[in-house]
Amino acid sequence: MKTLTVRVPEALVAEIEAESQELRRSKSDVIRDRLSLAGKQRSRPAPFNAIADLVGSVDGLPVDLSRRTKAYLKATGYGRKRAR
Repeated sequence: MKTLTVRVPEALVAEIEAESQELRRSKSDVIRDRLSLAGKQRSRPAPFNAIADLVGSVDGLPVDLSRRTKAYLKATGYGRKRAR
């Protein structure tokens, strides 16, 4: 096993020390457990899967909006300076 040295905030050190004493395990064991859990939490669904239920939920939009975005924005006046 390799050794890694990192700097962490005092509050996190206190939290790890408290957990270490509570579980009667070494600080290294607590940190390894936290790192392995963090790695598992990273495997989130793809961004599309997170919004898949919203796709097609807005009525009245053109079917080719994704291909002609600039043309539609220009037609609506988006980005033009308004008169004061």
